[in-house]
Amino acid sequence: MILNHIWGLYAHPKEEWHTIDHHHESLNYSLVHLAFIALIPAVCTFVSATVIGWSFGTDNTIMLTTQSALMMSVGMYFTLIGGVFALAYLTFWMAKTFGASPSFTQSMELAAYTATPLFMTGLAVLYPEPVFLMMVGLAGLAYSVYLLYSGVPIIMHIPEERGFIYASSVVTCGLVLLVCIMVGSVIVWSWGLGPVYTQ
Repeated sequence: MILNHIWGLYAHPKEEWHTIDHHHESLNYSLVHLAFIALIPAVCTFVSATVIGWSFGTDNTIMLTTQSALMMSVGMYFTLIGGVFALAYLTFWMAKTFGASPSFTQSMELAAYTATPLFMTGLAVLYPEPVFLMMVGLAGLAYSVYLLYSGVPIIMHIPEERGFIYASSVVTCGLVLLVCIMVGSVIVWSWGLGPVYTQ
């Protein structure tokens, strides 16, 4: 069943990583999981930007036009999927350096399931209070990093000491990817494809 590992990743992450490693579903299974989970932040952001609005502590509610919000949500959706693919490729590419020899499917499983808590924080956008969003975002990021550190030794079949260094390298690559995405967003916005606000 699609998304059937989500509860286990929260309730008993190490045991769930062993379950994922034992079953090793197909690449398509990971892709479908990723496609569904990436919808959460994209759809919630669209609803928040067009129906709820943002206040940022003022009386004025900021909202986007439907067309602008739709373009940005679709862009976000494909950027999130592309980011997970890039992380999976980097994980796969670095594997031999740390004595692991995973298939790309294993790397994709690690990246997709690690990103799950971070993507699920997209639900918080339905309550668009900046402090709340920052706290939920940090909690999601912290748990995703924890999942990465606990999952690397299991999925990649390497000792925990080596897995720690491997996971640290993946986190560093993930931060570089995040900066690249942010820079790319600024460039795209400068081309006139930025948000369009309602009057």
